[in-house]
Amino acid sequence: MAQAIGPRLYSCCNCRNHVGLHDDIISKAFQGRTGRAFLFSHAMNIVVGPKEDRNLLTGLHTVADISCVDCNEPLGWKYERAYETSQKYKEGKFIFEKAKIVKEDW
Repeated sequence: MAQAIGPRLYSCCNCRNHVGLHDDIISKAFQGRTGRAFLFSHAMNIVVGPKEDRNLLTGLHTVADISCVDCNEPLGWKYERAYETSQKYKEGKFIFEKAKIVKEDW
């Protein structure tokens, strides 16, 4: 019997809770705190922490750390505001650290 193919999911590395869809990846060329990171247009099953201004590689941004809703594992951050015009496309998007997520069943 053929297995039904659903969306390709990314999960929390700690508890395997689904946190993102492969189709929502905008870029894999980002840098996180622990190395490579992915920029996603959407996220699911996460908790968004308090906003704070942070100086990142591309300038000053207002960000909020994100963590898994089930196990509270830190996963990355959400861009709330970009101060540089060239960085505005990041607003409302999510960074997931590659080391903190795993491909689920694909």
